[in-house]
Amino acid sequence: MASSSSSSSPSLAFLGLTLALVLLISPAHSLTCTTQTFTNNKLYSNCVDLPTLKAYLHWTYDSTNSTLSIAFIATPAKSDGWIAWAINPTSTGMKGAQTLLTYKKSDGSMDVKTFNISSYTDIVESKLAFEVWDTSAESSGGVFRLFAKLKVEEMENVNQVWQVGPSVSNGFPAKHDFNTDNLQAKGSLSLTGGTTTTAPTTGDSRLKKRNIHGILNAVSWGLLFPIGIIIARYLRTFQSADPAWFYLHIFCQVSGYAIGVAGWATGIKLGSESEGVVYSAHRKIGITLFSLATVQIFALFLRPKKEHKYRFYWNIYHHTLGYTILILGILNVFKGLDILNPAKHWRSTYIIVIISLGAVALLLEAITWVVVLKRRSTKSTKPYDGFNNGQG
Repeated sequence: MASSSSSSSPSLAFLGLTLALVLLISPAHSLTCTTQTFTNNKLYSNCVDLPTLKAYLHWTYDSTNSTLSIAFIATPAKSDGWIAWAINPTSTGMKGAQTLLTYKKSDGSMDVKTFNISSYTDIVESKLAFEVWDTSAESSGGVFRLFAKLKVEEMENVNQVWQVGPSVSNGFPAKHDFNTDNLQAKGSLSLTGGTTTTAPTTGDSRLKKRNIHGILNAVSWGLLFPIGIIIARYLRTFQSADPAWFYLHIFCQVSGYAIGVAGWATGIKLGSESEGVVYSAHRKIGITLFSLATVQIFALFLRPKKEHKYRFYWNIYHHTLGYTILILGILNVFKGLDILNPAKHWRSTYIIVIISLGAVALLLEAITWVVVLKRRSTKSTKPYDGFNNGQG
C-alpha cells in the first residue's frame, strides 16, 4: 500500500500542475480559435485564426434570414486602443469598408461604433450600408471581444478587413500603424464555413516596393552624397589626389543622383497606390531633394573656369546647395526608417555608418587645416626671404 501511494503522488502532482496551467491560460490567448469560449456562452458554427495581428473570428451564417453573427477577438495596439472588423462590399481594402469598432471608455465600459469608410480623408461615425444589431463588446486580460449581427445578402464569400489601433480621442480612433501585419489584415471570408483565404499578395508586393524605395534612397541621399562631399572637401587639399578627387566626386554625386531618382520614382508610385496614406513631411522633403539635386547636377554644365570672375559666386551656390542636400538627405532617411519601422539593427547600422563618416570628416578636417596653414606659412616667408637677400 505504501508503495502504491508513493508511486501515485508524482502523477497526482503532475495532474494538478497541468490543471493549474490550464486554468491560468485565458481562452483568448489560446493558440487556436477552436479552444476559445465566451462569458456569454455564445456558440458559433465556424472560426478562423486570422493570419495577422493575432486576431480571431468566430461566425455563424443563417441563410434563411441572411443573418451573419460574428465574434471578433484581438488585442489593441495599446491598452487604451481599439480593434475593428469590417466587411467591404465593393473592394478588398479599407476604402468602402463597413466597419464595427470597439474600445474601452474612461469608465472602463466598452463602446461599439460603426463607420462607413467612404474615403480615407473623411472618416466619420455613421450607419453602415447594411443592418446591424445586437452589438456588444467585452474585455479581459487586455484582449477585446466584439460581437454583432449583420444582415448580409446571401452570397458565398465576403471581403473582410480587420485592424487594431493605439488610442481613441473623444470617441474617435487614432490612425493605426502601417506595418506589414496591418497592411495584410484583409482577406476573403466564406460565410458557409468553407475555405477562408487571405490576400497577402498585394501587401507583400507593396512591402517589397517600400523596402526597395528605402534601400535606394538610403544608399543615394544617405551614403553616396555624403561620401562625395567628403571627397570634394578634403581630398582636393592634397596635390597628389588631383584630379582623381574630382572624378571620384563626380562619380559619387552622379551615381547618387541616378539611384536617388529611382528611389524617388518608387516613392511617387507607392503614393499613387496608397490612397489616403500620406507622409507629408517625408514626401515634401523627398520632392525638395529631387529638385535641388537636379539643379545641382545640371549646374555642372554651367561651371565657369577657375579664373572666371563668376567662379567665386558659382562656388558659393554649389557648396550651399550641396550641404543643404546633405542635411535634408540624412534627415529624410531617418524619417523613412520611422515609416518602414524595420528591425532595430537596420537603424543602428545606419547610425553607425553616419557616425563613422562624421568621424572621418572630423579627422580629415583637422589634417586639412594643418596642411593649409603650413602652406600659408611657407608662402608668407618667401617675400621675407627675398627681401633679406637683396632688398634690405
